Amino acid sequence: MRMLSKFFATVAVVAMTCSSVSHAQTPKDIFVIATQLDEYITLDPAESVEISPMEYVTNTYDLLVRGDFRDTSKFNGDVAQSWSVSPDGITFIFNLRPALKFHSGNALTAEDVAWSIQRAVLLGKGPAGVLARIGLDKANVVANVKAINDLTVSVTTDRKYAPSFVLNVLGSWPASVVDKKLLLSHVQGNDYGNGWLKTNEAGSGPYELVKWTPSQNIVLKRFDGYRSPLEMKRIVLRHVPEAATQRLLLESGDVDAAYNLSPDDLVAIEKSGKAKVTAVPQGTLLYLGLNRKNPILAKAEVQQALEWLVDYESIQRNLLKTTYEVHQTFVPDGFFGALNENPYHLDVAKAKTLLAKAGVPSGFEVTMDVRNAYPYTQIAQAIQANFALAGVKLTLISGDNKQTLSKYRARQHDIYLGEWSADYTDPYTMASGFARNPGVNDAPTTSLAWRNNWNIPELTKETDAALTEPSSDRRQALYQKMQKEVLADSPFVIMFQKISLVATRPGVSGLEVGPTNGLVSYRKLRKQ
Repeated sequence: MRMLSKFFATVAVVAMTCSSVSHAQTPKDIFVIATQLDEYITLDPAESVEISPMEYVTNTYDLLVRGDFRDTSKFNGDVAQSWSVSPDGITFIFNLRPALKFHSGNALTAEDVAWSIQRAVLLGKGPAGVLARIGLDKANVVANVKAINDLTVSVTTDRKYAPSFVLNVLGSWPASVVDKKLLLSHVQGNDYGNGWLKTNEAGSGPYELVKWTPSQNIVLKRFDGYRSPLEMKRIVLRHVPEAATQRLLLESGDVDAAYNLSPDDLVAIEKSGKAKVTAVPQGTLLYLGLNRKNPILAKAEVQQALEWLVDYESIQRNLLKTTYEVHQTFVPDGFFGALNENPYHLDVAKAKTLLAKAGVPSGFEVTMDVRNAYPYTQIAQAIQANFALAGVKLTLISGDNKQTLSKYRARQHDIYLGEWSADYTDPYTMASGFARNPGVNDAPTTSLAWRNNWNIPELTKETDAALTEPSSDRRQALYQKMQKEVLADSPFVIMFQKISLVATRPGVSGLEVGPTNGLVSYRKLRKQ
């Protein structure tokens, strides 16, 4: 106990400079991860839409089903042990495992599962948009998601979809199973317990929340009532924004894994034998969003000029190396329907010609909001230099991720440098962001097209048609056609696909990392 107390006293102070590293090995049953936690705004899975918190959610909450880590076209049962689909293809029946418990000790029943999905829809936050993709809305969710008995749940969609698409949606974080009895005891007005769950937890997953200190750390403890044994008693996520500090902490043994090392650090630390590096392609794209509310950025020739003003290969080679690959279409490599065409490269002459056609032959001034962390700052500075070659004066506005995201969602940006990550491995999860704008007037949506004031009724219809197309060949052709359209004329400069490189100490095994943050698991973690 004295050792644990001493360790957590050390964990409470996040290393902000190299001089703060304590050079102490972590205990064998505690796993410490150096990462970036500035995306964490809320812990409620029915409210959070950021990328990195999905890792927290997936390890503290259960789902009906989960995508397989090794083959994302397959699904494994989570609280559901089996499922079936009605002959008409619109009703899914899930049979639950018996004797499951929440962290509170309350029994987990079909009523909790049904209420969790209903709650996410009725709460109406961003994640409700994921469940809306199978037709669940405030008017029908109570009737369409029902507990048949204590161990059976039925979910009825609004129309027939590919079963894998429905399972992908129900296996994503908005469908996380929450403790109905516990949350009802914390309801304030009609908030479904959201006020309390912003900073607390009500799950049944392998780990329980001990403490969240924003932009410092998250501490989890093992749920001893979980259905399979767990080696690690504690998981600690430490906010360490500097890549160099993450490397020092890993080399000294103060952390067991690091998520955000620079390419040079990754090469050096693997060569030294002090860590091993695992590469996993991710369903995450890095792009520029051009707000068409700015009349200059609204011109197709300007958007095309900016695509010819990024030195993709140089940025990838010199700044990103193995952490990203060049990718310019909205469906990630490895996903069904990916086009995998990269037609753009740095061509200043072509860019200048396009700017002249747009009526700005001498360039123009514009701002770009960027997260003040690696690699975003470095990429932004390189793009700033690239744009200047054609007279485009780019002013960088730096902030933490919470600040830049809030401004982006409010559509108050000129250009935004950010990432978009797949919720699941079906191409619709990306098309719904880049090629669909269901917003009416100024009604907010999570669509990236909406955030950039891009009104696209015809492309939206194409996206919806591809979702329900029964022919795989035809569906693939539809997605590839849409990608070509977005390449030619859109408010997006899609640049890179992320490659997750997780560095772990020697002797660490079982940290499972899939193509999305919802497929990161601590369940099999071990330390020799």
